[in-house]
Amino acid sequence: MNTPAPRPPLPPFTRETALLKVRAAEDGWNRRDPVKVALAYSEDSRWRNRAEFFAGRVAIEAFLARKWAHEIDYRLIKELWAYTDDRIAVRFAYEWRDADGQWFRSYGNENWAFDSAGYMRERHASINDLAITAEQRLLHWDAPGIRPAEHPGLSELGL
Repeated sequence: MNTPAPRPPLPPFTRETALLKVRAAEDGWNRRDPVKVALAYSEDSRWRNRAEFFAGRVAIEAFLARKWAHEIDYRLIKELWAYTDDRIAVRFAYEWRDADGQWFRSYGNENWAFDSAGYMRERHASINDLAITAEQRLLHWDAPGIRPAEHPGLSELGL
C-alpha cells in the first residue's frame, strides 16, 4: 500500500489548525462532490451516520451520492466544539428540502479521529431533523458552493 500524501492541517491540532480542518470539511461538503469529499477520509475510514454503519471510501462515496440526491439544495455550517491532539468534535446544522418541497433543518454533532497524515479515520454523527418552512430558513448562499465569509456561523445565527 502506498503512503498517502499528507492532508494538512495535520495532528497534533491547535485551536487554529482545528478551526481550519473544520472549515475545510464544511467547504468540501457544501460543494457536494462525493468523490472529492471521500478523499478527505482514510481508505479504511469507519463511519456511523445516524443508524447507518459502514467503512471505506467506496461506501463513503455511495453514501454521499445517495444523501445529496435526497437532500436537495443542501447548505451546511459546522462549528468547532472541542479538539485534542488527533480528535475534533463539531456541532453543525444544515438545511435541505425533499423532492416534495418540504424544507428541513438537521442538527447534529460529529466526533472525528484523524491519522497522522491528516485523513479522517473515524466519523461518528448523531443527527436530528426538524421540518421548517421556507421562510424559516437561515442558510442562504448559492449552492452548491461554500458559505461566504460574511455569512453568519451557527452561534451568530442562534443555532
